[in-house]
Amino acid sequence: MLRIKRATPADADEAFEIRREAIRSQCIGAYSAEQMALWTRGCASDGYSVLMEKLFYIGWVNGEAVISGMLDLANNEIGALFVRSAFAGRGYGKAMLDHLEDVARQHAVAQVVLDSTLNAVSFYQACGYVGHEQAVYRSPAGLVLACVTMVKKLAWDSGAAGSQSECLVT
Repeated sequence: MLRIKRATPADADEAFEIRREAIRSQCIGAYSAEQMALWTRGCASDGYSVLMEKLFYIGWVNGEAVISGMLDLANNEIGALFVRSAFAGRGYGKAMLDHLEDVARQHAVAQVVLDSTLNAVSFYQACGYVGHEQAVYRSPAGLVLACVTMVKKLAWDSGAAGSQSECLVT
C-alpha cells in the first residue's frame, strides 16, 4: 500500500535520492550521460531541500520512500515527480499525480503545468496532459535540458478533495 505524506525538511535527503535514482535509471537514452551526471550531482542541501517548503509529498511503501512529487502554487506547476526504478510500473506515479491534482483543486487551481522529461511524455499524455513541442528547461543550478511543457485543465469535483497532509492508496 502506498502512503502519500506531506514532506518535511527532514525528508529532503530521501527526496533527493529518489530523484537521483530515477534520473539515473529512467532517463538513459533521453539525455546524455554528461547531462545526467550534472543533473544528479551534489546533495539535497545544495538547494533541493528548499523545495520541502512547497507542497512537497513523498510516497512510502512499507516504510520505504519510493516516490516524490510537488505542487508549486506560485506557478500552478507540478514538479519533482520521480519514482524509484524498483517501484516503477505499479501505478505509484499516477497515484502521486492524482494526489497533486487533488491538492491543486483544493487550492482552486483550474489548470496545472509541468515540464516533462523526454522519457515521461507518454505517461503524462496518458494522464490527460497536452503538449508535444520540445522546450528548454533551465534549472536554478544552470543545467539546460530538453523537455516538453505540458498543461492540463482540472475538472472541479468537490467530492474528490482529500487530505493535504496524507492519503492512502491501495
